[in-house]
Amino acid sequence: MTSRQRTADSNSLSPRRRTVVKAAAATAVLAAPLAAAIPARAAEAPAFLHGVASGDPLPDGILLWTRVTPTAEAVPGSGLGPDTEVAWTVAKDKAFTNVVAKGSVTATAASDHTVKADVRGLAPATDYWFRFSAGGTDSPAARTRTAPAADATVTNLRFGVVSCANWEAGYFSSYRHLAARGDLDAWLHLGDYIYEYGTGEYGTRDTVVRQHAPTHEILTLADYRIRHGKYKTDQDLKALHAVAPVVAIWDDHEFANDAWSGGAENHTEGAEGAWTARQAAAKQAYFEWMPVRPALAGTTYRRLRFGKLADLSLLDLRSFRSQQVAVGNGSVDDPDRTITGRAQLDWLKAGLKSSDTTWRLVGNSVMISPFAIGSLSADLLKPLAELLGLPKEGLALNTDQWDGYTDDRRELLAHLRSNAIRNTVFLTGDIHMAWANDVPVDAGTYPLSASAATEFVVTSVTSDNLDDLLKVPEGTVTALAAPVIQLANRHVHWVDTDRHGYGVLDITADRAQMDYYVLSDKTKANATSSWARSYRTRTGTQKVERTYSPV
Repeated sequence: MTSRQRTADSNSLSPRRRTVVKAAAATAVLAAPLAAAIPARAAEAPAFLHGVASGDPLPDGILLWTRVTPTAEAVPGSGLGPDTEVAWTVAKDKAFTNVVAKGSVTATAASDHTVKADVRGLAPATDYWFRFSAGGTDSPAARTRTAPAADATVTNLRFGVVSCANWEAGYFSSYRHLAARGDLDAWLHLGDYIYEYGTGEYGTRDTVVRQHAPTHEILTLADYRIRHGKYKTDQDLKALHAVAPVVAIWDDHEFANDAWSGGAENHTEGAEGAWTARQAAAKQAYFEWMPVRPALAGTTYRRLRFGKLADLSLLDLRSFRSQQVAVGNGSVDDPDRTITGRAQLDWLKAGLKSSDTTWRLVGNSVMISPFAIGSLSADLLKPLAELLGLPKEGLALNTDQWDGYTDDRRELLAHLRSNAIRNTVFLTGDIHMAWANDVPVDAGTYPLSASAATEFVVTSVTSDNLDDLLKVPEGTVTALAAPVIQLANRHVHWVDTDRHGYGVLDITADRAQMDYYVLSDKTKANATSSWARSYRTRTGTQKVERTYSPV
């Protein structure tokens, strides 16, 4: 840990593949993918092969997670293995000499041998260490941190911010570099923690850096469990989970590309089973494998508070949304269409209005700022349209994002303006590019019209961005496209279309600042990280401005 002061009181390219081969693979025997999904040392069971994690920090508690492999055959998705008692211990020191809480939970095949412990009675704004034990074997020890007390005067908060990690496209070096910092109160994962595609089916610059398990597109509960299990064998991801609590929401690829309440672009009803069954399987596996505390069953929308400095409203923009508009299939302005669902939008509006914190953060999986393409050349427009999922007929907006649900956006932004709600910051992933935006009430007249909020969009951990799609040197597309994008979108202060990395959000009473970091090469396991740019919004301004050094 650093010695900084804490508190006063302590989309993706989307090839349509509907083949008999894929459908057959989905129903194939699980032996091969299961074998690929687990390291050879599973024979040493019981073992903790998938690391440990914590999440959703509260002032008095934290959610702890692990998976135990009780026997060699009890690999993810197998449905095999005996019930196993798993003990957990929380201490104030890494040596576990000052134990403050302990308990046990039973891991069963019904929950894929994942376990969670929702530990309460802890002190606010405090670092703790935790571990699990089963059959005489201890898990690795990990650090976590509780949130400040609700009424605490908090000097500073710092969050890592990530999105869009395609296993096959590269290594998760962003996670390693965030873990090495040692100064995070928590880290936010804004969606696409996993990807559903089969091997080679999704953008990798034509090179599969490392192969998925299972190798086919995931459709069943066993499939989703295997994929989650594979991800949690990644050493960089395990390292980040072991040093700070995660606050996660899902986007579409935890289910299938361009998911909505009744289906997905990457789902063929019938040939790939019923969407309701696939969606239920994806949700079950997600809640088994992620240290997420659902506020409502089957959804990730919830709110966390960090003292008087900030609260964080986390959105679920897949479970309740209407189907995306396509040409001849309705209007983006149709008031009967929704991205949030009525109940969630009302909950968000009420929470923003009643908030008494300095900052109102919104964990938002798809970009809320409006986006017009402008006069891009054809060679740039085509890959941009593929990445953003734009209709090929040329409609200049992304209908998978808030641009496709303008009535919800107008209602939300009008609510911010009419109630003089200040300091709302949307934190966004999804589109594999980095942006720093004002969120205008009327993009057509901006900057003459007001800005209701600000938005920081982080790029992908590995998923392809524009230079990957075009297979050109990094930076080539940004140099050409960014000026044109900004000319057509005057609320966009910065866009980087080409690089991979992560963000670090640092908050004080005076400003919220996003430091953007980029990787040297996503295909190299030892990729280095460097600071790229920083933007901040100062309290009361609802505007983004550049600042010339990271916090």
